[in-house]
Amino acid sequence: MITFSKKFWGIILLCCTFLLAACNDKSATNNEQKNTGKDNNKKITVVTTIAQIGEPLSVIGGDRVEVKSLMGPSVDPHLYQATHGDIQTLENADVVFYNGLHLEANMVDIFEEIEKSKSVLAIGETIDKSKLLHDENNAVDPHIWFDIDLWQQALDAAVDQLKEYSPENASYFEENKVKYFEKLQQLKEDAKKLTEIPEEQRILVTAHDAFGYFGRMHHMKVVGLQGLSTDGEIGISDIQNTIDTIVKYKVPAVFVESSINESSIKAVIEGAKKQGVPIQLGGELFSDAMGKAGTEEGTYLGMYRHNIDTIYTALKGGSNTNE
Repeated sequence: MITFSKKFWGIILLCCTFLLAACNDKSATNNEQKNTGKDNNKKITVVTTIAQIGEPLSVIGGDRVEVKSLMGPSVDPHLYQATHGDIQTLENADVVFYNGLHLEANMVDIFEEIEKSKSVLAIGETIDKSKLLHDENNAVDPHIWFDIDLWQQALDAAVDQLKEYSPENASYFEENKVKYFEKLQQLKEDAKKLTEIPEEQRILVTAHDAFGYFGRMHHMKVVGLQGLSTDGEIGISDIQNTIDTIVKYKVPAVFVESSINESSIKAVIEGAKKQGVPIQLGGELFSDAMGKAGTEEGTYLGMYRHNIDTIYTALKGGSNTNE
């Protein structure tokens, strides 16, 4: 007959105790995931409207997030209508971010409904209202990503929301945010070269009034053929008023936008020529949409730097394109 020492049975008992504890821990983890709906090993699914929000958050979120932006290159958010697929994407998201301030005007009801069941934030509406621009009808200007300081504040609010959703990743998000914000500050420094443009030529003429914050930050006068939104028509008087400004200030170049039909700007160029003012097409700017994913212009930093360089070259005396 085989007999076992007390020491042996003690070891067996100890092993059983550890095994039971491990099972209990696993059970508790499973229950916690069931109760919170979260799997800590799963990437956080982030859905944004515009890529100006999504791309920076993909950098800050790193390998802890999976980011999808509904509106790609050349898409106008003012006119955007959500598809059935968009609705499904939003419903499957863990966290949703949009600009707000009436930019995504046709999606407000959708966000209000989704907010009842998940984390949704309009990052533009976290900005101090005294810092926002308004048009002559007191409508708020939603294009806040062109003020680097305001956009940093808006992204900061988005990161706080991510930390709240996933506190276990808070320090990781904070570390990446600090590094990204350092790049934003460098971008501000790079943009200072715009002040080298002679003041009388520091006039930015574009298809619609998307560059108000850009103009305020970089001390430029901004003229948009269309108002803050693109949902209205451009009239003959709008074109003529723009031509009058160009003639008065001898503006050397005007710009088209990647998400706006260029026909109105071409009409301005032709009208100015008829009045004896030679004016060139200074190039294409990114306003409501960024460039293609995978390109430099498909990043917020690259898009903004492209605009700086294009404006600088055209207004300081050069030209990016032929007439």
